[in-house]
Amino acid sequence: MKGVEEYFNVALEFHGHKCPAMPMGLRAGLSAMRALGVERSKDKELFVEAETGRGHAAGCFLDGIMTATGCTYGKANIQKLYYSKMAFTLIDTKTGKAVRVSLKPDFFEKALNSSFVGERKKGVPPQDIPSEITEPLVKKLLGLPESEFLYISDVFQRDVKKGSPNFNVRRCAQCGEAVFTDRLIIAADGRMLCIPCAEKEKSK
Repeated sequence: MKGVEEYFNVALEFHGHKCPAMPMGLRAGLSAMRALGVERSKDKELFVEAETGRGHAAGCFLDGIMTATGCTYGKANIQKLYYSKMAFTLIDTKTGKAVRVSLKPDFFEKALNSSFVGERKKGVPPQDIPSEITEPLVKKLLGLPESEFLYISDVFQRDVKKGSPNFNVRRCAQCGEAVFTDRLIIAADGRMLCIPCAEKEKSK
């Protein structure tokens, strides 16, 4: 498995700005993979149940997790639970083995009192925060022993419902756009409609 240094630049390009929370997620994702003894997901070999919410730091944390694990919304192997926790469960879909990783509360509370977060509270965009504030924090996080900031559970069993890929489409009878057949809705008159068109029909 690749190390954090090899993934960090990829994660930074993907995420768009340098901040402490993204490398936290990157490190956490790599630690979860190491605990399960798995490689980065190329398709749906892994699944992430993210407990993060809508907050900015949570989104940065999740981008790091996605970069490390290869679990993405595009591959539909990640689910966001909106618990507003800096935690997630990584599941090996082949074996059902899983591990839950979370930030240690003391560590995260201290991080929220950093000068970086102080600037964010003032409304400064992360990319505009001076590098002399951001760089030391990021550098520290990339080398910090995982035991100092992560809780990693014992491996446990968690089954994931596996779906079958659908490559069949049909045009919506109302708007004419192609829709995968498993998301078409049969209207009262028997027409096959996409979800937006079906909702418009209901509101009439």
